[in-house]
Amino acid sequence: MRSRYVQILRLAVQWGFVFFCLYLGVRFALFVDAIRSGTMPTVTRPNGVEAFLPIAGLLGVRDWWSNGTLNLVHPAATVIFLAAVGVSLLLRRSFCSWICPVGTFSELLWKRGFALFRRNLKAPVWLDLGLRGLKYLLLLFFLWTIFAKMPAQAVSAFVTSDYSMIADVRMLDFFRHISPLGGGIILFLVVISLPVRNAFCRYLCPYGALLGLVGWFSPVAVTRFSKQCVSCGVCTQVCPSYIPVMAKERVNSPECIGCWRCVCHCRAEGALEMTLPGRKVILSGVVFALLVVGLFWGATIVARLTGHWQSGVMVTDYMRLIGK
Repeated sequence: MRSRYVQILRLAVQWGFVFFCLYLGVRFALFVDAIRSGTMPTVTRPNGVEAFLPIAGLLGVRDWWSNGTLNLVHPAATVIFLAAVGVSLLLRRSFCSWICPVGTFSELLWKRGFALFRRNLKAPVWLDLGLRGLKYLLLLFFLWTIFAKMPAQAVSAFVTSDYSMIADVRMLDFFRHISPLGGGIILFLVVISLPVRNAFCRYLCPYGALLGLVGWFSPVAVTRFSKQCVSCGVCTQVCPSYIPVMAKERVNSPECIGCWRCVCHCRAEGALEMTLPGRKVILSGVVFALLVVGLFWGATIVARLTGHWQSGVMVTDYMRLIGK
């Protein structure tokens, strides 16, 4: 089919971001190790490492909203958070299936599980609905805590605290020295991600829950043209979010991650397309990919040009807080 190339393109984008994140992680590890050894680092701190600090990004949004200025502790965390929200607002929850490294590894696992077991499992409807509610409860907890319970002064004090300044170092240490509890949780998530498609993303990720709710307002959606549809059901079978695509005229679900699998595997030419409202404007896979990457990367470029990217945490601050 003419859209099959989109999956190759999406995988290339996914793994490009994975390797870029690994590059950032290695550079940051070298930066931290140099400081801990008591020497001035020869590698500059990569600001993109804040992508692993979504809570810092949410705190930054609240602080910005309350005080009118973007704090300089981890501004890139806020920019990346807002960029992901912006992409989801325009292009569904495509951040999860095109950019997020967790989504990439989750997809790799369930595909491997399908190869091993020749099937993926789906929980009964009553259990699936209950488990899906967990991510919304987690999202509600974070939103209520940060936007309702914490006074603006408390948010600002926390954002500029010594603890917050080295949140990136704490995250690095978590992965480098995983505790038995942390390792057990990660192992559990890996195991259940083999038989269940995108288990963490579907049931536990509050970030994905927020992006899904935002994506509800997206003007772009998978659209089924009933005259061309042959009702083969392949689109429903291949959907990683278990959406009954064949039964819908337009897929407007917070679970849709904009992965294009249904469109790419459709057996009837023109039966499924990614369209704007009105069904007349059809987006090609290349245009969709360029929009996802361009909007996300463009936000970081704008942040650099406007001075809202570089962290205000100095090398001397890191040396004081984590150095010998």
